[in-house]
Amino acid sequence: MQIPYELALGWRYTRAGRATRRNGFISFISGVSMLGIALGVAALIIVLSVMNGFQKEVRDRMLSVVSHIEIFAPGGAALPDLQRTLAEARANPNVVGAAPFVAAQALLARGEDMKGVLVRGIDPAREPEVTDLAAESVQGLKALVPGEFRVILGSELARQLGVQVGDTVTLIAPSGQVTPAGVLPRLKQMTVAGTFSSGHYEYDSALVLMAHQDAERIFRLEGPTGLRLKLKDLHQAPEVAQQLAHSLSGRLLIRDWTQQNKTWFAAVQLEKRMMFIILTLIVAVAAFNLVSTLVMTVTDKSADIAILRTLGASPQSIMGVFVVQGAMVGVIGTLAGLLLGLAIAFNIDVIVPAIERALHTTFLPQDIYLISRMPSEPQSSDIVPIAVISLILAFVATLYPSWRASRVNPAEALRYE
Repeated sequence: MQIPYELALGWRYTRAGRATRRNGFISFISGVSMLGIALGVAALIIVLSVMNGFQKEVRDRMLSVVSHIEIFAPGGAALPDLQRTLAEARANPNVVGAAPFVAAQALLARGEDMKGVLVRGIDPAREPEVTDLAAESVQGLKALVPGEFRVILGSELARQLGVQVGDTVTLIAPSGQVTPAGVLPRLKQMTVAGTFSSGHYEYDSALVLMAHQDAERIFRLEGPTGLRLKLKDLHQAPEVAQQLAHSLSGRLLIRDWTQQNKTWFAAVQLEKRMMFIILTLIVAVAAFNLVSTLVMTVTDKSADIAILRTLGASPQSIMGVFVVQGAMVGVIGTLAGLLLGLAIAFNIDVIVPAIERALHTTFLPQDIYLISRMPSEPQSSDIVPIAVISLILAFVATLYPSWRASRVNPAEALRYE
């Protein structure tokens, strides 16, 4: 099978250039453009993979405490018909776990220290069905015996109050007793039965777990205020929430996990888009370096172009030769960038610790950040657009020099040869 001469010449011009000093310089510029494309593509893949890793790490830690979907009554009241709502929720094929809960706000005091907390009354037997943290702490949840008024505190909250397992704390409920002197808050002595650490500061510093029967007595409720659901696929939570909104009886509110931290997720997506745009400019600069490379190549090869024209080559064929040359640089640079970027992204958990040991430093101090290791999660939804955009930019950069080559006048080019 005979290779078209446009492809053969384009490949020859891409790799040739060491016969003369001038050609060697052109080859050097071509290599720099190729290297620039490769580094730009690799940087894009690495940065977006790390951002995906951070997002997944924080999301997983958040979902270890937060359920996929919450169903609750308006105004913090008890669910009007818990068993019917539970049966209707479980009827959805996407729901794999359900547990009742009580949600309320209160103050937690120890001596002179006082913290605002989010109280969550749970069913210790059913809670492992809906959260990973509860599934990992089944033994600890057994200490929440109804009637004994025990609590499990977030590790950061326990540290701030200076309490340990076995200490007593005072829970102050806002719904108090009406007396001639006014409304007095309800106070209840609670025993610390344990602590938990989700790795998410927002919950470790403010969440208090107790048996839902105890929470109902303290906050004067007739039953649980809602249901927590776990799904087969957490990414389907918004769709399942819409389905439950139409299938559940009564006037209920439904909230999925994406709505509970909507601002945070929106900020992460905005940062990803901005980083993609900024780093794409690196690829664009490297790709448009091809313009100067190809223009110099066209000037240097003007005699060759003139000879090809006199032998019958059409302007379109001449243009094809230099399009192939620029495309080769773009393809090789993009492939090299993909290989480099993926190699680093998949092995960043090995590379970063090695750099930290070499420099005697720590990039992610555990006492400042939520995690102590650099996470990475390459996704095809990021990698494919990066490769496509890189190839398109490289192709666009070849159009003007290739068109200029097709316009070379053979007589003018051979006059001084």
